[in-house]
Amino acid sequence: MVSAAEVRRSDVVVVGDRIDSVGAGVGAPDDDVLDATGCLVIPGAVDVHTHMDMGVGATRSADDFLSGTVAAACGGTTTVIDFATAYRGEPASQGLATWHAKARDRAVVDYGFHMTVAELTGDADDLVAEMAEAGVTSFKLYMTYPDRLMVTDEVIGEVMRAAGAHGAMVSLHCEDDSTVTSRRSAALAAGRTEARWHAWSRPPSAEADAVKRAIRMAEETGAPLYIVHLSSAGALEQVRLARARGLPVFAETCPQYLYLSAERYDDIPERAARFVCAPPLRDPWHQEELWEGLRTGALQVVATDHCPFTASDKRAGLSGGGWRDFTQIPGGLPGIETRLALVYQKVVEGMLSAPQWVDRCCTTPARLFGLHPRKGVLEPGSDADVVVFDPRARRPLITERLHMKVDYSPYEDVVVDGWPRMVLSRGRLVARDGHPVAAPGWGAWLHRGPSGSVAGS
Repeated sequence: MVSAAEVRRSDVVVVGDRIDSVGAGVGAPDDDVLDATGCLVIPGAVDVHTHMDMGVGATRSADDFLSGTVAAACGGTTTVIDFATAYRGEPASQGLATWHAKARDRAVVDYGFHMTVAELTGDADDLVAEMAEAGVTSFKLYMTYPDRLMVTDEVIGEVMRAAGAHGAMVSLHCEDDSTVTSRRSAALAAGRTEARWHAWSRPPSAEADAVKRAIRMAEETGAPLYIVHLSSAGALEQVRLARARGLPVFAETCPQYLYLSAERYDDIPERAARFVCAPPLRDPWHQEELWEGLRTGALQVVATDHCPFTASDKRAGLSGGGWRDFTQIPGGLPGIETRLALVYQKVVEGMLSAPQWVDRCCTTPARLFGLHPRKGVLEPGSDADVVVFDPRARRPLITERLHMKVDYSPYEDVVVDGWPRMVLSRGRLVARDGHPVAAPGWGAWLHRGPSGSVAGS
């Protein structure tokens, strides 16, 4: 059994939907037994960054709450936190109700929501208090996308102050919009329309500058801060410096930034478009820094930013009639099913320990976002979210072996060592050997507690 602290031989007894006891020889003679000999028994993984059934221009992300959580279960993830969005002119309660309707009776693993705020029309304290009462204790704000999502630094500061006062946390998409806008305009004016100019228009410096600005606001307000999908060494250095000063600043990275590089944008246009995401893929040397950040704890979480589009949706662009330049390509990549195994490869290689793997993929995400000790651990009283991970199972990450609703795999050239043999969600088997066995609707809505700390439960 692997926890975030240790590896030890142990038995795990499940009664109903909870873990009853953990230890050597704790089971009764007449218990039903799932034999996990030769495997690693870990808590169900927690993915705190997904985008299910999200409208983007004329298209939608390809996975809804049924297909997306089926894929999650097959890959060993038993809890997801998606982003309910209140668009401009829409109250937060309406945005939350819309996402509840999307997920209800469809998810096969448990789920919660962050609240994305595109504008602040009233008092920030009232907003945060209302959402916290509704079980939503984290908020997503954007420092870019001025046409639909970006908010001002003043709004970010107000929501941070309110979040800190109510035991909630602000998550930020950090890219300096003035840099992005200027570079994008320059590229288009020069007729540079290919996907490679998407990456050029959103350089690592734009991310690092925005992260530095966000940390300054967090320090001024005294509130915790969570940086989503951190992709570059410069941005990571800003997080390191903040944490060295004792600030409650946390950051996630994603498998695409750990495994894929900007070289993908040099492929033929149709294939290059599949890898458009924001922040974009970086030059390969950034990957080494991100892995080192995960090893040392400067990065605390691996999430996915799972936002998949089919090849035809990528070709059709945001308008549905085909893209003419990189700004019209829907941004996002699939990853909810492959995250746990991809991170495990660094355990195979000896860079990460097995407890670090569990910590970054299971335990710390649950702690940061108000789910611990119900999720992310195998302890008496916790939900019986259990993954029996077979380190001897080899699996090519090709489309035919995966369940995400996309017709390509970003990792089609990767064969992983290790894959979940059995996945239990609250005591029920939801996947076996990479195949789903759960019925829609087993997944339950999670009313979360305070967010923003790894110190307690």
